[in-house]
Amino acid sequence: MLYYHYIIIAILAVILVNFLVNMFLFKNIRNYLLPESIVKNPPLVSVLVPARNEGENIYRCVSSLLKQDYLNLEIIVLDDNSMDDTAQIVKEMAKKDSRVRLVSGLPLKKGWMGKCWACQQLSAHASGDYFIFTDADTVHFNNTVSKAFASMLSSGLDAISVYPKQITVTFNERMTVPFINFAILTFMPLLLVKYAKSAFFSTGIGQFFMFKREAYEKMGGHESIKSEVLEDIHLSKQVKREGFKFMIFDGRQNIYCRMYRNPGDLKEGFSKVIYSAFNYNPFVEAVAMTAFSALFLFPFIFLPAGAMIFGWPGFLITLNVIQVLMIFIIKIVLALRFKLRILDVFFMPVSICYMIYFAVNSFWQARYRKGISWKGRVYSINSEDEAELVEDNYSRISN
Repeated sequence: MLYYHYIIIAILAVILVNFLVNMFLFKNIRNYLLPESIVKNPPLVSVLVPARNEGENIYRCVSSLLKQDYLNLEIIVLDDNSMDDTAQIVKEMAKKDSRVRLVSGLPLKKGWMGKCWACQQLSAHASGDYFIFTDADTVHFNNTVSKAFASMLSSGLDAISVYPKQITVTFNERMTVPFINFAILTFMPLLLVKYAKSAFFSTGIGQFFMFKREAYEKMGGHESIKSEVLEDIHLSKQVKREGFKFMIFDGRQNIYCRMYRNPGDLKEGFSKVIYSAFNYNPFVEAVAMTAFSALFLFPFIFLPAGAMIFGWPGFLITLNVIQVLMIFIIKIVLALRFKLRILDVFFMPVSICYMIYFAVNSFWQARYRKGISWKGRVYSINSEDEAELVEDNYSRISN
């Protein structure tokens, strides 16, 4: 047990150091300014928005994009076979502002994930020298485009992904959605994301990507990752795989998004991605979840159990307390930076249990139920461990 505590402390120490370094490297786009040459002669930026049944969100999203201080842009929304009033809302907005254009999505091609197919179609309609892909449930401050563009140019990059501020309202949301930033900033070394050539050290979030058009086309666009469930992470890896420079940025003061508004969507969303994050390998997922639990859940279980049940000596209790404190340091720093509720820090074990549940459900859905479901589409995991559409509630499958 003594050796176990030493090993956990050592691993947590490495994670804590990486986290603190990442907090410095995770630059806020708000701190960047466009070069004067770009301000005077701005190239066209195409803002591309895939939308499937986004009637509740699309007006806010497009309205915020129309208020940008970067003037030379076009906004193209692709209606991905929606069954609600998404298309009608965008049509009305396009009548009032020529920068807005609606594209009707083609039926989903066999072998493609829905969002990848929508984004690939959007890129074919775009005229800009730079592409921004952003989700329909995002809302942007008036300088989002200029700040993101400045971040990319100032850092000498070919593509970036910007992480929005995630709005969390319910207890379920607060226990799960902040885990996205927690996972990225604790486990991924951002120094290697920026400087290492290996695609292994790369990540991104689909809510906001910006590309040089030339880089996007040379890397094969979304077609290069067309069957991937985690299209954002694989897209970032493809950027680096093709030799282009990439980095992630903090956009909490420029973009915000409420990802999930009810428990059903929350469960579906996380269950969609976790199993795919481990390449649909149940052994790898099981090992990862066990290690994750040992690091971030077991210390909270062992501390009261060791003190009140097993009668551990004071030295072991002290080592256990050190582990808990290291975890709390990470959570408190995250809460302060991203304006989260400090009291939620003390629900860390609950948050971990949520993620373990979603991981198990993700495996169970993919292997023993219909498959991975999202936005009315169901994808199965075939013999080659790729996602394939098997059911679409809104449109037919095209060959």
